Amino acid sequence: MRVTFGPAPQTQLHQQQAWGALRVFNFYRLALSAAFCLLTYRAPAPPPLGSSDHTLFFYTSFAYLGLALFAELLLSLRRPHFDLQLTSHMLMDVVVLTLLMHASGGVTSGLGILMVVSVANGAMITAGRTAGLFAAIATIAVLIEQTYSLLELDQTNFSYPHAGFLGITLFTTAMLAHVLARRARESEALAAQRGVDLANMSQLTEYIIQHMRTGVLVVDRHQRIHLRNAAVNDLFDRSEVDEHYLPHLSAELSQRYEAWYQGQERASSPMRFVGSSHDFIPRFMRIGSDSGTLIFLEDVTTSNFQAQQLKLASLGRLTASIAHEIRNPLGAISHASELLAESPNSDAQDQRLTQIIANQSQRMNAIIENVLQLGRRDRSQPALLDLHTWLEHFVAEYCIGRPHLTARFSVVCDEPLQVMFDPTHLQQILGNLCDNALRHIDIERGLVILRCGHLKNGRGYLEVSDDGPGISSADQGHIFEPFFTNDASGTGLGLYIAREMAECNRSHLTYLSEAAPGASFRLLFPEHKHQVS
Repeated sequence: MRVTFGPAPQTQLHQQQAWGALRVFNFYRLALSAAFCLLTYRAPAPPPLGSSDHTLFFYTSFAYLGLALFAELLLSLRRPHFDLQLTSHMLMDVVVLTLLMHASGGVTSGLGILMVVSVANGAMITAGRTAGLFAAIATIAVLIEQTYSLLELDQTNFSYPHAGFLGITLFTTAMLAHVLARRARESEALAAQRGVDLANMSQLTEYIIQHMRTGVLVVDRHQRIHLRNAAVNDLFDRSEVDEHYLPHLSAELSQRYEAWYQGQERASSPMRFVGSSHDFIPRFMRIGSDSGTLIFLEDVTTSNFQAQQLKLASLGRLTASIAHEIRNPLGAISHASELLAESPNSDAQDQRLTQIIANQSQRMNAIIENVLQLGRRDRSQPALLDLHTWLEHFVAEYCIGRPHLTARFSVVCDEPLQVMFDPTHLQQILGNLCDNALRHIDIERGLVILRCGHLKNGRGYLEVSDDGPGISSADQGHIFEPFFTNDASGTGLGLYIAREMAECNRSHLTYLSEAAPGASFRLLFPEHKHQVS
């Protein structure tokens, strides 16, 4: 979108309007000359037309028509330039109308009013002092005609008082027409500038709305969607939303809108569209009286993540310090238990106790290692990975030393996919997911599927699915929380660290609750120009 600030192109606008006005007046000139020709084609003409010299009036009228037709041709070509054409038109009108007035008995014939019309037109079109010049030329022409009538013709056909009043009328008309035209042009320029400002503001507003991270919907009382921005598509994880009615978009959102409209507003709680990985809170605002409702869909996934990052930033420094402090005494305890286990005086009970100490020391050391990894989660080094090839290498390395596990893995890629991701982080994420999957499947017949491809909106994804019992609905909301585990030997940090590393690489790890049977995790990669369709 292009937004242009600054003054409107008033010069070009005025020139276009001036050419148009000059052409409209030439149509008037054509009609006037044609009417004179028709009226004087057969003598006698209606008085006072040609009352003094019918032949002069007749030929002058036809000459006027021919000049008007030639002027129309030049106006169509817009050559020569505008000022020259305007001046020539005014001089033509003054000369022709003076001759017609002279042939009709002079200024007392009343044809001088046509000269007033011509001067008024020139004054409205032109700028500066040219309007006064046209009035002066017309007045001089009238005075010359009256002097010629006095000196060469019948002395009863002249009237200086009428000529003087006509001159005053010409100057007054020129001044008033010029002032009114100038004010009209100023008002028009101001209106055009306001129009440009409004257009710029409208485009800027539309640009801001379309690039807001908050989803925006405008619906009427019948829940028909009249406007939506690009963020709504992101909330759906789709490139385009085709629904035109709110109930088709989301039944729950439609119900919340009805409850709000009926005045039964309840506390806003996060909700999620079906098939989306975003949580959002809807907020409603009435537009006018009955014109519609503005719905804001505030994406709380990002804000929650940012809030969590702020808490973890301070908590990470504290836990890292604690982990370092625990590591030294833990190493001493582990070393002491090994020495006790090697003592020849220890009996079976002592061996059991030392084994418990060693196992718990290893578990504590694993927790410390995971906590220290959290402090290094932002040190990602993304690289372009061909995911199908990379997954095959990952499975081969993961099963080194455990060849019986190779048959438990299946790599499925529906189409080529290249992503930008830190290979070390991706290896640790998949390692945690595969460890969880192998822990819950039948190790003799179970299957872990690594599937990659593209969603409908073009974003790449990687899914890790198994055919185990899956995760209960009660635990699904807690699996990514730190230290949450149902396994007595687990630390509860595997999935939490996996999601943190995914977010560090601008990706998103979610659990697909609709996947059945078994458990399925999806890693959604960011949009990237190197992804191959």
